[in-house]
This record gives sequence, C-alpha cells and structure tokens, in this order.
Amino acid sequence: MKAVNAEIITVGDEILFGQIVDTNSAWMGTELTRIGIRVKQITSISDNADHIVAALDAAKTRADIILITGGLGPTKDDLTKNVLSDYFHTELKLHEPSLADVAALFKARGYELTELNRQQAFLPASCTPVRNVLGTAPGMWFEEEDKVFVSMPGVPFEMKRMMEDIVLPQLKAYFKTPEIIHKVVQTVGIPESMLADKLEDWELSLPPHIRLAYLPHLGGVRLRLTGTGENKAQLEQELEQEVTKLTDLIPKAIFAYGEVPLEEALGQQLKERKLTIATAESCTGGYLAHKITSIPGSSAYYMGSVIAYHNEVKIRELLVKPDTLQQHGAVSEATVREMAENVRAKFKTDIGVATSGIAGPEGGTAEKPVGTIWIAYADENGTKAKLLQYNKNRQLNIEYTALAVLNLIRQSLNTAVEE
Repeated sequence: MKAVNAEIITVGDEILFGQIVDTNSAWMGTELTRIGIRVKQITSISDNADHIVAALDAAKTRADIILITGGLGPTKDDLTKNVLSDYFHTELKLHEPSLADVAALFKARGYELTELNRQQAFLPASCTPVRNVLGTAPGMWFEEEDKVFVSMPGVPFEMKRMMEDIVLPQLKAYFKTPEIIHKVVQTVGIPESMLADKLEDWELSLPPHIRLAYLPHLGGVRLRLTGTGENKAQLEQELEQEVTKLTDLIPKAIFAYGEVPLEEALGQQLKERKLTIATAESCTGGYLAHKITSIPGSSAYYMGSVIAYHNEVKIRELLVKPDTLQQHGAVSEATVREMAENVRAKFKTDIGVATSGIAGPEGGTAEKPVGTIWIAYADENGTKAKLLQYNKNRQLNIEYTALAVLNLIRQSLNTAVEE
C-alpha cells in the first residue's frame, strides 16, 4: 500500500517572531498519524504572498496532503484566502451558509456584523467550504491532481474542531491509508550513545516496516518503535514481540511503556507497594517535591517536605548535627545522609530522600565546584548516597538533580524486589 504523506504550512509573522509557539503542528501530526498519514515536513512562513505560493509549490512536489493554518482573519495582513484564490485560478464569491454562520455568531455575542466580517464569508469559488462553528473564518478544501489542500484558521481551538469534525474523516475517506502504530519505551540513566551501542544488533535486525527512533530528553531517552502495515492486529503483535526483545536487552534502564513521565511511573510503583515517602531539599528548593506532587493522587504516598536551604534549618528541622556541618560542610555525603534519614523519621515514612549541592552559577570552590551535588536515599534497610557532578547552569542542575533522585528511588525499589 502506498504511503500517504502530508505537509503542514503555518502562516504568520507572529510564529517567526517567536511571539507565539506553534502548538498546532504537533497536535495535527499526532492526529494524522492516527489515521495512517505521515507528516513529512512542517514549514513556517511569513504573511507574504510570494512566500505562500513558493511554499505551496514546494509542498505539492513531496506531499499528497497540504494543510495550511493561519492568515484567514479579517485584517489586511491576513492574505491566505486571496493567495489561494489566485493560486487555484478562481475568484471569491459569497458563500451564503458561511455568511449565516458568521451573522449568527456575532448576534450570539451581542455584536453588529460589520462589512469587514461579512467579507470572511467570501470564499474561492472552486473550494469546498469547511464549516467553522467556533469562529468567523471558514476553512477551504481544494483538490488538484490527486492532491488535497486544506486551509484552516490558526486559532487552535477552531482548527482542532474543524479537523475533528470534518477534515480528518474526509481525508480518511479520500485516501486509502496504511496502519501506523507507535510503541514508546521510556528509559532513564543511560546516555543515548551507550543505548545505541547496546541496541545496535537488535535494531539492525528489525524488519523494514518497523523503525526505531531515539528521542533524548532531560535525564532519559524515549525509544519509539513505529510500524507500518495493512493488518493492524498483525502489526500490533509484531511490535509487542520487538518490545519484549528490547526489554530483555535493557531491563534495568526501562521505567515505563507509553508516554509516562518518570514521576508518574514511580508514583504508581509506590502506590502499588503501599509505601510512603518524604523529601528533604536544599539545592533543589522544592522542585523535587513539585515533580512528585504534579501527579494526581500523589497524596497516597507523598507525606511532605522540608526545604532546608539554610544550615540553621538543617539543624533545627532535620536535626543534622552541627559537627557534621562543621567538619564536612552542607554539600557532603555525611550531611545528605542525615537529611534523608531524619526526614524519614520526622514524617514517619518508609522512604526519605535528600538533596544538597551547589546549583550555581556562583558559590563553588576548588574542592567543590558549581554543579557538585549529593543526593541520598534512606529506608528500613539503610542509607545510600550518590555524588553528582553537573555544570554551571543553575536551572539544569536543579532539574537534573530531581530526576537523579527519582531514578535513585526507582533503582532502590527495584533492587529490593530483586533481593
């Protein structure tokens, strides 16, 4: 079966200036994949007639479907509709149903319909109008030489409604598309290059209709298997078999299957095992607690935190010994061990974890440069600590540290199960 490819063109200076973020394309890509259509390219262009024409000419050489968002408003800088009318050698004509929709929308909002807004109901005569029930700018569907062009507003909620109600069903009916299925495996604690080395032989043995993508992010790598075929059930079975092989190769690096963040996977594990946890934070300033409590239902296992940024708070609230701080300093294995053990005792939890370090960009010394961070984990079986060495970027140091603690908890729980 022939692959069906799409290209997305976003029109608007505001995107290129960085004034808004293009969230439309990511959403459209996900929804198109669900119906077996691959997005081959996403192009952002300015509100310029020549640029729009050039983008359309290029897109139709490599895609079967060209989806355009933006430039359909009532102001002079909104050029898309007029450019499309010229591009398809047609003229603008009043579309009465669209005018009725625009008039009804303005009446419902208590506004008078102006001539400028009335002009939005004028559409290229050769297009099939795409109804916009949430806004004033109708969409337009064109067909030329087995290609489909669809223009929609750039307003996300308007575009999404049009896609869901009309565009996606019509594209599915117009094109015979293959099945495209993704399987995501989440890994943590192993760099992308090392992961690629471990998986090289398995990756080379994958059948041609199944592809692997490495998607690195802060602290981990998402592995995405994408299968393409005509038989959905068979494709699902093949992908599950490959995921099983992958799991056998890197069992300790995998923390979840699917689009699941580490804090959610960890929370589920704590909930299933009926374990509770508390946190003591210095350099992370509450960010670790934020990550844990960002998951709904985290109150089932998370008891609370002490943000002991100053040494006096470490002594008063966490009962860190003054001698420990004097002899070893706040950023030390001895201090972070006491923090983890004592926060566990304070909140009467099964697990206590702690962070203490020099987040930067200042405050480092020759012995303890910026990015020197200690983390610790304590439970009924004892306490373990780990030294981290990061960089001079304060925010990254905080985020990396929180993820390192979450991974340390995961590894400790898995070790306890194995034992």
